[in-house]
Amino acid sequence: MKKTKILIVEDESIVALDMKRALESFDYEVTQTATNYHSAINSVLSNRPDLILMDVDLGTGKDGIETAQKIKTFENIPIIFVTAFSDEETINRAIQLDPVSYLIKPFKREELKSNIMLGLYKYNNHSNAFTEEDIIHLGENYYFEKEKNRLYFKALNIKLGRKEKLFLKVLVESKGHIVPFEDIAYMIWGTNSISNSTLRTLIYRLRAKLEHKLIETIPNVGCRI
Repeated sequence: MKKTKILIVEDESIVALDMKRALESFDYEVTQTATNYHSAINSVLSNRPDLILMDVDLGTGKDGIETAQKIKTFENIPIIFVTAFSDEETINRAIQLDPVSYLIKPFKREELKSNIMLGLYKYNNHSNAFTEEDIIHLGENYYFEKEKNRLYFKALNIKLGRKEKLFLKVLVESKGHIVPFEDIAYMIWGTNSISNSTLRTLIYRLRAKLEHKLIETIPNVGCRI
C-alpha cells in the first residue's frame, strides 16, 4: 500500500526532526523537511506531497502563509498550519487559504496524528461527496442533506440531536426567510408549552455546531438561515 507523503516546512531543525520521527512512527513518508519559501516551493514541484505541515514563522523572508499562498497557485494540496501564533490577525490570514487544520505549538503527537487523519479525510472526500439534487449549501462549507436531515462540514457529518435536526430542517425549508419563534416551537414541541430559555438553549446548541453567523436571530421575532 502506497504511503501518504507529507512535506514538513519548519525552520527549527530540532522541531522538524521531532515531527519527522513522529510522522514516520505513524507510517507516513516524509518527502523532505524544507526550511524556507524557496525550498518548500522546490520540494512541492519535485515530490508533490499529499499533505503539507506548514510552520507560519519561517524566520527571515516570506512566512508560511505566503509560502502556502504561492503553492496554492499551482498545486491543490491540503495544508495544516503549525505555529506558536494564535493571535486573531495570524489566524485570519491563515484561514483565507482554507487550511484543513491549524495546530498550535506545543502539541502532542496524538494531536498531530488526529489532525492529519481528519485533514486528509476532509480533503479527499468533500469535493465529490454530494450532488446538487441531494444537498443545500448553507455557506462556509456547510451542507444539509435533505432526505436524511443530516448536517455536513465538507464531507464530515456533524452529529445533531433530534430537536436540533428538526430545528435545522425548519430553517432550511424557509432558507432566507425569518421563521417566527412561535412557529419554531410548534414544529418542534407541538402544543406542549416550553419556556423561552428552552428555545434559546436549542438555538445556542445548533449555532455552536455551525458558523455562528449562519443562523441569524432577530430579537423578539425569530430566526433565519
